[in-house]
Amino acid sequence: MRRKASLILLALAVFFAALSPLLRWYAFPRLAKVPANDYETIVMVAKNATLLDYSTMTAKKVPEISIVQTLKGNVEAAKKAGEETGRDVTVWDGLSYIQGPDGKMVSEVPERYIFDPHTQEPVHAKGESVDGDAVTRKGLEFKWPFLTQKRDYEYFDAQARVTTPIHYKGTVDFHGLNVYYFEQTIPWTKVPFPKTLPVKGVDPKWVARTGTTRWYTTVRKFWVEPLTGAPVFGEEIHKEELRGGTLLGGRAKVTAFAGDVKVRPDYVDATVARVKHNRQLLLLLRTYLPGGFLVLGAGLLSLSLYLEARGRRPKDPQTAADSTPEPITA
Repeated sequence: MRRKASLILLALAVFFAALSPLLRWYAFPRLAKVPANDYETIVMVAKNATLLDYSTMTAKKVPEISIVQTLKGNVEAAKKAGEETGRDVTVWDGLSYIQGPDGKMVSEVPERYIFDPHTQEPVHAKGESVDGDAVTRKGLEFKWPFLTQKRDYEYFDAQARVTTPIHYKGTVDFHGLNVYYFEQTIPWTKVPFPKTLPVKGVDPKWVARTGTTRWYTTVRKFWVEPLTGAPVFGEEIHKEELRGGTLLGGRAKVTAFAGDVKVRPDYVDATVARVKHNRQLLLLLRTYLPGGFLVLGAGLLSLSLYLEARGRRPKDPQTAADSTPEPITA
């Protein structure tokens, strides 16, 4: 009976010992992925910012500008992109909606971001776009990969439609999380006008006929939780100018927007709570369960060897003598 029990325990020990590295090195890279139906909204604000008044074409100080950024998983589009590319993909339909202090729209820029849900690398498929224009992204956008490393990454700038390095600057504590701080600088670059502008009847084609161009620069900052690859805070020191053309009435340039844009505090709290929850789930899959199974396997192996040793132990001489049957006489 002991020998049978020891064999069962040995089999279980081998099973859990083998399951430990399987979870960490095989299951985790395949199960850790961005859900196809993910939905997120972030509100960023720029206080005491400068904003162009299109009615007078002059820059004015305003108390606050809000940028509402929405990312919505498109399951149907992901299915089509997956069939087109033969890969597992996630599709995010994004919208950056900027509104002034009066609540009126300043501009809105839609995006479609198609990417690998495991690595966050862009996947090129039909529909990949920014503001209705087809693009071919290189590098990350919105999210870092799971197990983010302390190194520079390539990051796509949707305004300029360019990819440049975003530099790892160090590790800091943010709301009880150890996060990696990244920073990217986009120098002054000529960029297209948003196709949706706040003045009725004014569109990029009309502006182009005036000869006026739009220029943009920003210092982009992200604080990223490395296990999930999710930014917990973001900031942009953002500037836009209109330059030249008849639209400015002979002026060389005018500020269209300038401000320090940061995630609103209540959205910071909600984001940190969500990231902490997701981090615990990933730790369970990558660390807690593999470690627990390894310890359990070692314990079962020890118990199996103990039972096997007891089963092989010679009987006590006195016990053996007592158990010797008496001889049978006629």
